[in-house]
Amino acid sequence: MTKPLPRKIAVMGAGSWGTTFAKVLADSVAEQDIPVQIWARRDDAAAEINERHTNSRYLRETKLPANISASSDQREVLLDADLVVLAIPAQSLRQELASFKEHFEPGTVLLSLMKGLERGTDLRMSEVIAEVTGFSEEQIAVLSGPNLAMEIAREQPTASVVACTDSQTAEWIAELCSAPYFRPYTNDDVLGVELGGIVKNIIALAVGMCDGMGMGDNTKSTVITRGLAETTRLVLALGGRLDTLAGLSGLGDLVATCSSSLSRNNTAGRLLGQGLFLEEVNDRMSQTAEGIKSARAVFDLAQAHKVEMPITEAVVMVLEGTLSVENMAARLLSRELKSEGEQQ
Repeated sequence: MTKPLPRKIAVMGAGSWGTTFAKVLADSVAEQDIPVQIWARRDDAAAEINERHTNSRYLRETKLPANISASSDQREVLLDADLVVLAIPAQSLRQELASFKEHFEPGTVLLSLMKGLERGTDLRMSEVIAEVTGFSEEQIAVLSGPNLAMEIAREQPTASVVACTDSQTAEWIAELCSAPYFRPYTNDDVLGVELGGIVKNIIALAVGMCDGMGMGDNTKSTVITRGLAETTRLVLALGGRLDTLAGLSGLGDLVATCSSSLSRNNTAGRLLGQGLFLEEVNDRMSQTAEGIKSARAVFDLAQAHKVEMPITEAVVMVLEGTLSVENMAARLLSRELKSEGEQQ
């Protein structure tokens, strides 16, 4: 039985990706007359979206569709919303969900756009959602792929993956976000899709560091390729599938994030490679570089499952001040020689 169309879609978070995905949804469902409402933390951001149909802080002068509105009132945004999209910083999720959940409608489906592991618990965002809300797996989905917000806001074509253990839920969400410039695929490997989106941020930090130090394309290609190898090792060790990492949420997202100047994590890595301290990088960034926040959690998870992740380890050491950026490459190249296909 096909799920009915939602009465309303709520997007919790008015950052660049939350606003952009709200635009994707609004463009997709415009003919069905389904309202899309964004929760903005700041009153002035909500007012700008409502009055000018822009979110200039993140998307410059990109015009948002007429069926998008915004409010800083959580209760108002969540009222009648059958699909709730979560687009807030990963480390804020648990706290924010505690206030969101009392306003969720019965049977609401939650879609996570977040790419991070919770520090302290090493939980994926879907696991945090399940723990805090008590929702079933069929009500929790994630979206990941090569999705640089500014390009999508400009309606440059891309694809992504909606993952849920329930295929009907994944297909329902895919229908709702199928815009002329945005092609969603579906997958039931939630773990693989989430971890691919998480670890690529850390690899992008490493690639950015190489870029900041003036290293060439050979170096960056090597880091990307070996980064995919260690991401794959972790996903397989935790029960995910190899084919997921070869797809949009694995290789596709990794290439986009590591190679684009629009990538927050690549930018943060580049600034570190140029010699800035982490505090200075954070001060310069207008948005969260999730790789900085999640790197330690990913490395802890890898150690707990005895998975070797040398690039992730090196990035963590740089972020925590126990390894200089200049010595990162030397540390990686001095590792024991082995076959490329070895799993450790």
